Amino acid sequence: MRDNAIEVVGKIGSMALIRDNELDIDYNVFSRVAKELKPGMLWVSSGAVEIGRLDYIKRMGCELDGPKSDVMTDYSAQGQAILMEEYRRYIPAKYSVRQLLVEHTHFNHPEKREHICNFFLRCASQNAIPIINYNDTVSFEENRRWELNQLRCNGKKDVVECIDNDETAATIACLVRAKNLIIFTSAKGIYLDPKDPSTLVERVEGKNADEVIAAITELQKSCIGVSREGAGGAKAKLEFIKEPVRAGSKVMIASAKYRISEVLSGKCPQTLFQVR
Repeated sequence: MRDNAIEVVGKIGSMALIRDNELDIDYNVFSRVAKELKPGMLWVSSGAVEIGRLDYIKRMGCELDGPKSDVMTDYSAQGQAILMEEYRRYIPAKYSVRQLLVEHTHFNHPEKREHICNFFLRCASQNAIPIINYNDTVSFEENRRWELNQLRCNGKKDVVECIDNDETAATIACLVRAKNLIIFTSAKGIYLDPKDPSTLVERVEGKNADEVIAAITELQKSCIGVSREGAGGAKAKLEFIKEPVRAGSKVMIASAKYRISEVLSGKCPQTLFQVR
């Protein structure tokens, strides 16, 4: 069942969901994405912190002041409700919508991983769509780094951090053996020269996973810069997708200006990673 139940794991970044210059949510993006979500899709959505920040500014006329970890907690708690409200607004009414907030500890613990995996499979069979986000509200940096260090000191390999939702989506794609992994960004894909749109890399392929991963590693040399403070950028995205490729997922990085169906059918610009 696990190899066939999940057609798509998708992820959308914070900056794709807002109109930062207008200090508002981009409702068109929510509508475009959510209307195409259906059972068998798992959707990882950033945005709680940014949306919470914009909502606070709109109501109070200023930003919060204080330690970064406290501010992020407060913004996230305010933004989560709005994030889910928008997905529920646009996802077809015939489907249930379920929220799952995850932390690194959930994926570094075998029983918790299995429990989450079973939840995803039940969603697919129960006409429900899970919206997944990292739990910024309770997982603050100092405590997270201590917990990760303890795992490494105890000899655990391949420790998952998941503070970046690109990693969260990649981890989930491996967990459920998803057929497709879509990562929506503000760009149309991966470029050889980030300043030259004509250098979009359309396909990264190989006869086996090792060849594709070797090509991804080479492509990482062209990746510089990030979209915002705290983001990992294209280079990190490419690192995170290596394991889903190895696990058999077809991976697509594309702009959130396009529909899920357009990305899956190859009818829009994107960077596609797959074994031939």
